[in-house]
Amino acid sequence: MSIVRERFGVLGDGREVDRYVLENENGMKVAILTLGGAIQQILVPDRNGKVEDVICGFDALESYVSCPGQHGALIGRFGNRIARGKFTLDGVTYMLATNNGVNHLHGGKEGYHCRVWDAEAQDGAEPALVLSYVSPDGEEGYPGTLRVCVTYTLTKKNAISIRYVATTDKKTVLNLTNHAYFNLGGIASGSTLSHRLALDADTYLPVDETKIPLGVKASVEGTPFDFREERAIGEGCPDGVYDHCFNFEGGETAAPVWRGTLYEPVSGREMKMYTNQPSVQLYTGNHLGDPKFPFKGGVAQVPYGGVCLETQKAPDAPNQPHLANVELCPGEVYDYTTVYEFSVRS
Repeated sequence: MSIVRERFGVLGDGREVDRYVLENENGMKVAILTLGGAIQQILVPDRNGKVEDVICGFDALESYVSCPGQHGALIGRFGNRIARGKFTLDGVTYMLATNNGVNHLHGGKEGYHCRVWDAEAQDGAEPALVLSYVSPDGEEGYPGTLRVCVTYTLTKKNAISIRYVATTDKKTVLNLTNHAYFNLGGIASGSTLSHRLALDADTYLPVDETKIPLGVKASVEGTPFDFREERAIGEGCPDGVYDHCFNFEGGETAAPVWRGTLYEPVSGREMKMYTNQPSVQLYTGNHLGDPKFPFKGGVAQVPYGGVCLETQKAPDAPNQPHLANVELCPGEVYDYTTVYEFSVRS
């Protein structure tokens, strides 16, 4: 229905950052920044029609630059962790930044969340924002010049669709995702551990103390990782928190299918997740709570104040290819879509 471009701020080096506000015929609004392609705002009603913002984020550009956590941003070249910041491809070892203890995380010190993306607005019944970025050979240590196009579409069904398309001129590894922190009660409503979650996942990846997979896909049966029946996120886990990869029943699909539902009982808001990716990283905002960076409207950060559902392939797959194939060759097209659809339960 409409898409409006606004100036959000100017970076220290003079680059301008824009904010695009997409609105559909139902009045749902989504705001996206050209810095990192970050989802800055999602406005949806509760069961009583009260509209609130359900995406954690900031009012000021400086907070997106300085606050850790990749809030709402596109993640690349490789989402999640790569052990010891290195991998070998066709006999060549590539060295990456170790920006998460001894490991590499979310594309490095200046991953795609730090880049200003080119933007093209497409208005219509389902407004869309097409973001593009050319990642040069050797950026953050990765091989190959990668051309990435990410399309955000606000649908008539009150869904935000994110389509990732990429090609390379040299064999590389690739694992794109989005790092949005959702709080369906509204960003001022506190912890999300009372949100209820269902996942179509029959296995998960056990990890070591640095969050690197141990190399096996373990059954969720009889464990705190079993979300095949909807339950509260904080129920059943000894410490109530997660930062783990869940593998969907049957793996990758040709087209997006339902893979999960997040529900907040007080507001009645529900978010269904559809994707053709084989896995999702469930992260419960364990490290939120930095008092220096309040969220929009001055709302204080609190631990577990947002939950991430990062659709992707397995972490450390460049070193553990039996977990997932993350290689992309010249002539191939990386093409995955994730849809987050919002509604209410009566």
